Amino acid sequence: MNDIRRTVLWVVFVFSLLMLWSGWQRHQGRPGLFEPPSATQAAAPGAPGSAAVPANIPSASTALHPPSPAAAASAATPAESAGERITVTTDVLKLTFDTAGGSLVHSEFLQHKGADGKPFVLMDNTPPRMYQAQSGLIGGAFPTHKTLMRFSGERALRDGQNELQLRFEAPETGGARLVKTYTLRRGSYVMDVRHDISNSGESAITPQLYLQLARDSSKPEGEGGMYSTFTGPAFYSADKKFQKVPFADIAKGSADFVHTASDGWVAMVQHYFASAWLPPEGTPRENFARHDGGELYSAGALLPVGDIAPGATRSVDTRLFAGPQEETMLEGVAPGLELVKDYGWFTILAKPLYKLLGWLHRMLGNWGWAIVALVVLLKIAFYWLNAKAYENMAKMKTVGPRITQLRERYANNPQQMQQEIMRIYREEKVNPMGGCLPIMVQIPVFIALYWVLLSSVEMRGAPWIGWIHDLSARDPYFILPILMTLTTLLQTALNPQPPDPVQAKMMWLMPLMFSVMFFFFPSGLVLYWLTNNILTIVQQWIINRRMGVPVQFNLPKF
Repeated sequence: MNDIRRTVLWVVFVFSLLMLWSGWQRHQGRPGLFEPPSATQAAAPGAPGSAAVPANIPSASTALHPPSPAAAASAATPAESAGERITVTTDVLKLTFDTAGGSLVHSEFLQHKGADGKPFVLMDNTPPRMYQAQSGLIGGAFPTHKTLMRFSGERALRDGQNELQLRFEAPETGGARLVKTYTLRRGSYVMDVRHDISNSGESAITPQLYLQLARDSSKPEGEGGMYSTFTGPAFYSADKKFQKVPFADIAKGSADFVHTASDGWVAMVQHYFASAWLPPEGTPRENFARHDGGELYSAGALLPVGDIAPGATRSVDTRLFAGPQEETMLEGVAPGLELVKDYGWFTILAKPLYKLLGWLHRMLGNWGWAIVALVVLLKIAFYWLNAKAYENMAKMKTVGPRITQLRERYANNPQQMQQEIMRIYREEKVNPMGGCLPIMVQIPVFIALYWVLLSSVEMRGAPWIGWIHDLSARDPYFILPILMTLTTLLQTALNPQPPDPVQAKMMWLMPLMFSVMFFFFPSGLVLYWLTNNILTIVQQWIINRRMGVPVQFNLPKF
């Protein structure tokens, strides 16, 4: 049986390679190793958005899909001239609407700061950025998201006021009138959006309402190789659950997602923030995702309105979310919406870790100290498991000289050498694999917590102490990564020295290689690993002294 150190080294080595490969995959715009792989099945023929729309106002015979932003911009009618920008402010949002279509074209989050210290901007229409929430009618020459509308309503939420309404009314177009009414509420990132469709013609009409999110495919500002997260559309239904749709799959025509459903939502996801159209539950809809040319993409849903007789009006109540991915808040907005905060394959571990971390934060009032407290609780939870492993390692340290002598004596007889080594292990009741289990247990926890710290908008801009002003960003002075590297080396020095000189050198080189990654990780994650290292060293030191094993520092020999 191989020496325990060889096994531990290979575990760390393989894990390091996996993490590096996963980061490289995300940097290339592909799913990371620990994320659910994106499906690559071909889109169903005739699915919404599968064909280009040649004009902004489709004719009744060709209106199978909502107009793309690119097509809309290139085919304006007299009713579709440049609109007026309407800016509305609540206690948490500053929104800009365009009277051309009543679309949401700019959104700022007043309680979340951007890199420039100003309110964070999600939706924007300043080249080269393009990110909007749009809606309109198809099935005839009906009002779309480019039709010029008349605005009425208030522009600011006053003190003591809990909600305000914005009304965008389109003129009669193709025998149909469309009125969009947005209702914004205090403290909420969710807007009620009511679409009132009236038939002003002399014959029945059968329009469809489209809801779409259109944006460019560029990554959010500030994302790098190790921090590259998913950006793009996502769909949810009770049947298919959460489905991410990479822009690249849409462009290739190989995107796979739920095309028809009677529940769920469609979203645009990026790091920390998201937007989503939330159609009413129980309403059938056809989902679509489309490449609109260049860097532009759109995703949305088509909702049937039904036949509308002359003089009659039909209303469709929908909701629009635009805000931070605060998990607890999202759970209360719509079923499954919290999944836009994507933990990948480790959701089963990450969600309870997030809940526990949030509880500790409420107790301590600081996310950094909450991370430290979480490590302490994890060490307590795994104490007996780790204690057994460290006791085994201490025994390995005592039998190390005897193993070395056996390797020298039976250097030319490997089979006899293994038999003698196993005999010593049996006599001393040593399990060479006993020290690997804590590492194997902690790796999934580490990956899960990695996604918690990487995905939680609560960490964004959250300070700890001194120079750490943002736990979601790397340490600006690399103090935490350096301390983590030193404690990792100290751990290595306390462990038994492998008798094989090559293994002994690798045992020192691997922690250095592994630690390089942490120089670019979020400081909150480095804080977690540093705290874990310190507690592990203390526990290992205590167990060695309790067993009478002298504390020795096995320094490298290069």
